[in-house]
Amino acid sequence: MAAKKNFYPLLILLLLVSFICFSVWSAMRAANLGPQVTDPDYYSKGLKYSSTLVEKRAAMVLGWTVSTRLVGRTLQFSLSNKQGQPVRAAKGALFMYLPESESSIRFPLQEVDAGLYQLNLTTNMTGEMTARLEFERDGARLNRQLLLNL
Repeated sequence: MAAKKNFYPLLILLLLVSFICFSVWSAMRAANLGPQVTDPDYYSKGLKYSSTLVEKRAAMVLGWTVSTRLVGRTLQFSLSNKQGQPVRAAKGALFMYLPESESSIRFPLQEVDAGLYQLNLTTNMTGEMTARLEFERDGARLNRQLLLNL
């Protein structure tokens, strides 16, 4: 009479080894890369919540609107108030999330004309990228999320 082979211990051992390998891989990945879906400035933004809310309300009251154009390799942003007048002397910045960097990179915008701000893009900025546009003047702040397809 042939003895029946019991394959359950081998299956349990395989599951245990797989679990340990996956745990080690997860720990190494978490230690090296850090969080990929969270905002590194999350806590500082949380601490400034009420002041940020005041800035956003001030921009809403002023009725700021922004329009975006891509001319060649130049991004142009036109900032105007609710009367359609250009908003001059605002501090503008574009925070781009480039594929090769772990965090956003800040690019200051230059005011080239009344209410017209621009940024010259480099040749390595290609593909689909997310960006955050920010304008600030006299305590009012406007933020917009952008999806750029270059």
